[in-house]
Amino acid sequence: MSHSGEQQTIHSYDGIQEYDNPLPGWWKWLFVGTFVFSIFYGMYFHTGAEKQRSVYTVYDEAVAANLRLQFSEIGELQPDNATLMKYVDDKRWLKVGESVYKQHCVSCHGPEAGGLVGPNLCDNYWKNVKTIDDIAKILENGAGNGAMPAWKTRLHPNELVLVACYIASLRGSTPGKARAPEGNEIGPWTLTAVAAEEATPVSEAK
Repeated sequence: MSHSGEQQTIHSYDGIQEYDNPLPGWWKWLFVGTFVFSIFYGMYFHTGAEKQRSVYTVYDEAVAANLRLQFSEIGELQPDNATLMKYVDDKRWLKVGESVYKQHCVSCHGPEAGGLVGPNLCDNYWKNVKTIDDIAKILENGAGNGAMPAWKTRLHPNELVLVACYIASLRGSTPGKARAPEGNEIGPWTLTAVAAEEATPVSEAK
């Protein structure tokens, strides 16, 4: 087949030359357009240049909206003994607590709560806990001179209660890697006398 009328490029490799067939103009401009678009796309959705539309902000907003929807069913939970005892065995709401734990607690206590920098949360030995509601107090206010940070200004009150319930529910589990016991051995989680009295119907109390 003859190509005598077609122009060739000036370079040659091993005696092989190629025909000078430039890309169509529309193709070049399409490439330039996609490159320019990618710059603004990256700024808008990934770098946070548009603060309210970064992927991280959108994700946080979606999680917050979902939590508000769920929490509307139960109202605002109180971090007291009766409330924690009520939800410590509630598998549905423990899933919310587990989600909070995985997001904020894994780095110190490990994925199975066996302890890394922080203590093992699965055994019967606790440093600052005697009753189940003490867990919520520590989450709220912190402990160990800041080693355990305070979360009351970072989490929704219901998140605090439910992650405390989730942690309490892990007691007796056997993580693959666990730190040695720390603190004092405590008894099983129970309703305190005050909580039990509050939970007793008036007709039964008489």
